[in-house]
Order: sequence, then C-alpha cells, then structure tokens
Amino acid sequence: MAEKNRTGFWIIGAWGGVATTAVVGLLNLQKQLVRPIGLTTELPDFANVKGMPAWTDFVPGGYEIRDFSFGQAADELTEQRALESSTAAQVRAELEELDARVLPGFLANSGKVVEAMADRKREETLTPREMLFAMQADMKAFAEENQLEHLIVVNLMSTEPVCEYFEKQTLAKLPEAEQAKRRNEWENWDAFRALLDASAESPVPASTLYAAAAMELGYDFVNFTPSLGATPPAFEQLAERTASRFYGNDGKTGETLMKSVLAPMFAHRNLHVMSWVGHNIFGNRDGIVLDDPHNKATKVSSKNHLLEQILGYPPQTLVTIEYIKSLGDWKTAWDHIHFQGFLGTPMTLQFTWQGCDSLLAAPLVLDLLRLTELARRRNFTGRMDFLACFFKSPIRVEEQSFVRQFEELEDWLREE
Repeated sequence: MAEKNRTGFWIIGAWGGVATTAVVGLLNLQKQLVRPIGLTTELPDFANVKGMPAWTDFVPGGYEIRDFSFGQAADELTEQRALESSTAAQVRAELEELDARVLPGFLANSGKVVEAMADRKREETLTPREMLFAMQADMKAFAEENQLEHLIVVNLMSTEPVCEYFEKQTLAKLPEAEQAKRRNEWENWDAFRALLDASAESPVPASTLYAAAAMELGYDFVNFTPSLGATPPAFEQLAERTASRFYGNDGKTGETLMKSVLAPMFAHRNLHVMSWVGHNIFGNRDGIVLDDPHNKATKVSSKNHLLEQILGYPPQTLVTIEYIKSLGDWKTAWDHIHFQGFLGTPMTLQFTWQGCDSLLAAPLVLDLLRLTELARRRNFTGRMDFLACFFKSPIRVEEQSFVRQFEELEDWLREE
C-alpha cells in the first residue's frame, strides 16, 4: 500500500555527475548533515509555503546506460574537487543500497557518441511502444516496491541530437501533405502516439519516450536537458487526459543565467548590443558528448536564443562549447559583449563565470523535484510555466528575464 506523501525521484542518467550530486545532496539533507546553500526552496519565503514537501518524502531510483555506481561517481566527483570526501562518505551506505534501484536504460535516437558509452542497455530491436511498455513496467514496479504515492521522472541523461523529423528546416523541404501530417503529429497526442507504434526506425528520441511513459501513467516529467523530451504540444493533451505535470528544457545554471540577468539591463538602459560572444570550456562526460557536432547543435540552440527575445532585436551572437579534458567537472564561460553607449560610442563588458557543473545544477534539480511535487499537492496539472526561471529554453514561454520569471514563480506560490 502506498504511503501518503512518499514520492519517487526517478532519474534518467542516475550515475552521471549531476544526478549523483543531487542524490548525495538529498541524502545529506534528509539526515540534516549539510546547510541548504544554493536551494531556492530553502529561502524563507519558500520554506514557509503550505504543503512544501520535506526532503524525506523523496525516494531515488532510475536508469543508467553505463556500468558504474553511485559510489564510483561520487569518488570521481571527489577527485575532481566537486564534492568534499566527507560529504559523500557520510551517506556511503545509503548510496550502495540505492545502486540496486538503478536499471539499464534505453537509447533510442540518442546519438552515436552516447551509444558508444553504453554498456548497460535494453534490447535494441524493441519498437518505441515496446520500449515505452518496458519503462512503464519498471516505474510501476519501483512505485509498488517502495510504497510510493507518486513518481517524478527527471531527465538528466546526456544531450541528444536535434530531432530533425520536426525541425522547421526539414519540414520546409517536404510536400505540403507531409508537412501537414507532421504538424498534426506535433500538436495532437493521438497522432503523436502513432509514431510510437512504428518500427524501430521511429524518429522519437529516448527523452520523449521517457516523458510519454511517465505521463501516460499519470506521473510527472521534468526535462533538465535541451533534448526534445515533452516539448511537442501534443504532451499538453496527454497531461490533460492523465492529470500529470511536465516542464523543461535545459537547466539554467551558469552563462545563460548571467545572460538572462544582464540582457534586461541593456534593454532597460537603452544600450544597443551589437554582438555577444560566449566561449564555454569544460571537461566532464557531458563535454565528451557535446564534442560531437550533432549533440552540440541542440545545446547551442538552447543557449543562444534568449537574447533576441529580451532585447527585441537580434545582435550578432556566437556560442562555442569545447571539451577540455583536464578541467573535469569544472567549467569556464568567458563572454564578450560589444555595445553602443550614448552618442554611439562603442563599449565592452566582459565577464568570466567559473564553477562546478554538477554543484551548479544539482540544487536546481532538487528544487524542481520539490516544486513539482508541490504542484501535485495543489492539484495543478499540465505545463508548469511558473518553473521557467530554472530553464534556458522554458517550453512556450516568451519572457526570458530571470527576475520576471522568478516573480512569476513567487506569484504562483502565493496563489494558495
């Protein structure tokens, strides 16, 4: 029998750096061994919200495609100075127990570089619908075995290549009848669902299969990556049918967070931005994946779109992402902003952002977990636009100013 307010934290990419840091953090928070620095939901105005879930309400599990473990991932992060050895050591026993809850994952349309990393994966000949049924069986078994009332699926897997099947550039080259068919699949759940029943050649990526599997069961889905996930509007129909919740995409942790804070300053002071260049270097496993141009294209698009929406015009932009092995989990972003001041005089602003990738992302994951569960307890269903401040590419939200997005979250919290 399910226990009230006991919710599964089902992680796609469970033994990755961000996921492991989030789990280590969650276990330490549950034992009250660390201060909640970096957690938005621990701000005074948030912590006092009626119905806010406790950290002890969450039970981790999930999928992983690599032959690894939480302990090995924590050791790797410790070696890279991302985690203090004592922080991982004081929950080592719990991490070892959790390894049994991590199952081999799925790889549909995840890209060659991700597939090359996989040594724990499911049968590749399954159709998308068969994969989805297998995912649902795993989720239901996890919920039953751990007496869970609900499950929140959080996608932390490596970035997938762009799903070209739905890309505007691809559609423009097709006959009108085929364009109409694909737009219908994009917008209507029954048509989109038919893609899942196609052969193993279906264009639907793993992130979207995970979203469909969770939401068909009435579970929730949060996409912390720039992959397709639940982006198609068809998922809004699915959420309505199953009273589920979803949001994404791509956690806003560093350089893009700075853009969403600084760009409104230029707009409000009527300073004309001529160009904005951002160079990003980091050395973790995501860096290896993003070194592949197909996977990188998805990430660059997510990082590069918000300036025009904030400024009201398109400055010249350049975003680079480079893998530098020696940096490990630490990343550096250097930005050069060339703008016109009064009387057209050119000026520059430069900044350098240096931080630990996993430590920047993990608290956002935990906040999203907590706020998604709060939304369920408030009987909210559908697309969670009030979470836009956590994402680089918030689904179908035009407002990109971080301050305004955060105000919208605060407004939602005050609604009840």
